[in-house]
Formats: sequence, C-alpha cells, structure tokens
Amino acid sequence: MNDIEEILKELRRFNQDRDWDQFHNGKDLAIAISLESAELLEAFLWKSPENVPVEKVREELADVLNYAFQMADKYGLDIKDIMLSKIRKNAEKYPVSKAKGSAKKYNEF
Repeated sequence: MNDIEEILKELRRFNQDRDWDQFHNGKDLAIAISLESAELLEAFLWKSPENVPVEKVREELADVLNYAFQMADKYGLDIKDIMLSKIRKNAEKYPVSKAKGSAKKYNEF
C-alpha cells in the first residue's frame, strides 16, 4: 500500500467509525477546505513569514489536506494523477524561459 492509499484508508475508517460520511458531500467538503484554508491564513496574519508558528501551520495544513484527500476520494480521483497532471499543465503555462524568477501570471508574459 502506498502512502496516499494508507492516508485514504485511515480517513475512510475515521469517518465510518463516526458515521460522518453522510456529511461529506462535495459541496460541504469544498466549504470545509475553504474554511480550513482561512484558518491556515490566520496563522500568517500580522506576522513576518519567518515568525509564523510552524505547529499551527502544520495543524491547519493537515486539515486542508484531509478534506482535499476526502474530496478526491469522494469523486474517485487519483491524487497522484491529478497532482502530476496539474504540474505538467503549469509547466506548459509557465515555461522556465519566461517564468524563471518572475511572479507574473502566465497571461502577462
């Protein structure tokens, strides 16, 4: 079993044990991701990046990832596949020759 499958198995078991699958539809998972992302942002509020409490980032990032993994699982999406596919798409949109060292969006090159 690979790492992603192990995480999904544990998430499924955790939710099944609590009968929480009934609450984990696509809409509510998307909302949960957004809310947890806001909590992640809160860790950075009024701080310089180097003064962020790493433990708070760790906790909130885990929440974001847990809900994102559950959403992928709910829709039968292969996490490795969608991540690598998106990286390839971004590589096309942001070729090294144009994007290296730049924060411009792809349509601003």
